[in-house]
Amino acid sequence: MQSFRSALLATTLLALPVVAQAQPIAGFYVGAAAGVNWLMETDADISTQARSVMPNRNGTMDYSTGFVGLVNAGYGYGNGLRTEVEFSYRENEVNSISGYPGTLTNPIRTSGTSTSYTVMLNALYDIDLGLGFMTPYIGGGIGYSQQVNQDIQARGANNNAVFINSGDGQFAYQAIIGASFPISSVPGLSITAEYRYLASLDEKLDAKIVTPGRVTTATADVSIANQSLLIGLRYAFGVTPPPPPVVPAAAPAPARTFLVFFDFDRADLTDRARQIIAEAATNAQRVGTTRIEVSGHADTVGTPQYNQALSVRRANAVAAELERRGVARSAMTIQGFGFTRPLVPTGPNVREPQNRRVEIVLR
Repeated sequence: MQSFRSALLATTLLALPVVAQAQPIAGFYVGAAAGVNWLMETDADISTQARSVMPNRNGTMDYSTGFVGLVNAGYGYGNGLRTEVEFSYRENEVNSISGYPGTLTNPIRTSGTSTSYTVMLNALYDIDLGLGFMTPYIGGGIGYSQQVNQDIQARGANNNAVFINSGDGQFAYQAIIGASFPISSVPGLSITAEYRYLASLDEKLDAKIVTPGRVTTATADVSIANQSLLIGLRYAFGVTPPPPPVVPAAAPAPARTFLVFFDFDRADLTDRARQIIAEAATNAQRVGTTRIEVSGHADTVGTPQYNQALSVRRANAVAAELERRGVARSAMTIQGFGFTRPLVPTGPNVREPQNRRVEIVLR
């Protein structure tokens, strides 16, 4: 049993550095947990000074399922590793005391409670499996355990009795396997579920052997091993809630363009031109356009200076018709580009109807 406990603890501690990287706790945290505790059947061997009244000194104690509670406080280093200090309390009722042949003949009554207090220093590692809803962890710890036995006794039909009470504390060690389940509504708060194996070196407890007309004081070497299942809460300080999902900004409405064409070397509006301008004015008022670009253009016949002026006259003619149809002139940007921005690229001195135009762009 002793070699099994040591191997289990060593395996747990050696595994800590090689586990996959976790999404870590960074900073201080506190926790508490409670659950059921199984105090395993223990040897309780009476010391040799009682040999005169107890020739057979070997016995065992068996316990019922009991309670365990603990509180802890620790620090996460931001890389999955955590260290913590823990205080725990365990309590189990004694079911039976057996053994001690020749002293306890046919025990007729067994009673008492075994209570232990432990202070432990633990090292744990959170294992990031990318699950989101759960983070498993493993760990181990060392510390001090104090066994407090409350009036444990066994009486035999021969009126002999064995009493075992408190003693000195001992070095303790434990292995931990658990998982945390974050509560999304409270950043930093998690539910924990754990299995723990806690044991200590043999403790020397005070013992008395009662035989007719005599009380002998002795000690009992008791081996202590516990298995526990716990449910708890852990709160990590300084955890900020995740930012709300980014809602993409609504894409701006695409610009709509209307083309008004002109006859060669003319800036007056045709009937068809007035229809297109009317349609543009109606759209501008319906969709709440914030900016209207009115850009005049010319073909490549003539000098740059002449065509620049012609393109401006065409733009002004269209702007005036838009204003007549209810579009505020202050909402318009009016400009001419001559033949610098042809719709259909041509060489010099080419009459191209599609280049003699005004573009109305609604933005």
